[in-house]
Amino acid sequence: MHFTAHTSSNGVAERHFTLGEITGVLWSRAADSGTIAPVVLMGHGGGQHKQAPGIVARAQHFVTACGFTVVAIDAPGHGGRPRTPADDDLIAALRHARAAGEPVAPIIVEYNASLAARAVPEWQATLDAVQQLASIGVDAPVAYCGAALGTAIGVALTAADPRISAAVFGLLGHRSLTEAAASITVPVEFLLQWNDEYVDRDSALALFDAFGSAEKTLHANPGGHAQVPAFQLNATTEFLTRHLARTA
Repeated sequence: MHFTAHTSSNGVAERHFTLGEITGVLWSRAADSGTIAPVVLMGHGGGQHKQAPGIVARAQHFVTACGFTVVAIDAPGHGGRPRTPADDDLIAALRHARAAGEPVAPIIVEYNASLAARAVPEWQATLDAVQQLASIGVDAPVAYCGAALGTAIGVALTAADPRISAAVFGLLGHRSLTEAAASITVPVEFLLQWNDEYVDRDSALALFDAFGSAEKTLHANPGGHAQVPAFQLNATTEFLTRHLARTA
């Protein structure tokens, strides 16, 4: 892990890093408290990147309000990372389908699956490197938080990596994820926008139902895909604080 830039503001240190072809950001407390800080891996949505405004705002909140360390990386083909010809073809097909009023879900499923297959080992390599930092170590509890594309990647990652002890997902409902979801047994919080114009409600409910977790909570709010209410952050903060403290 090679740190390329370091800034600090309002008690939050922001460090950009590269790890091979992976580009990421790590947010942490500017002053070392001497205690183990839980780690939150944060996945961005489709077409976004590691420093999308929502990612930055939540990361800063988790650091200042909870003392967490937050890590975000660019998904393959996102941010400054190059897209493959296959990525370009799927994006072109998605734009065409939207312009023609045709179903986009099958294209999104295929694209997300391709990205997740590439992103999961990248996230695992990133977590390996983060745990080697003297300020974090292998004893820090780890959670995952991501919606939409962040859920497609996060479900696959959480199913594959036992280091993740709690997860926040949502804004997605691909039935192709149900097999991986069934293998997940850590506590899960799932966000559903009841009038989501991009995600079929029944498929989202089916994904929530598929999680094998004994403790899982569905947060359903009225509104479209981008109309997640601001108070949802409070619920997510409480969920992460409770479960990361339990495993610390």
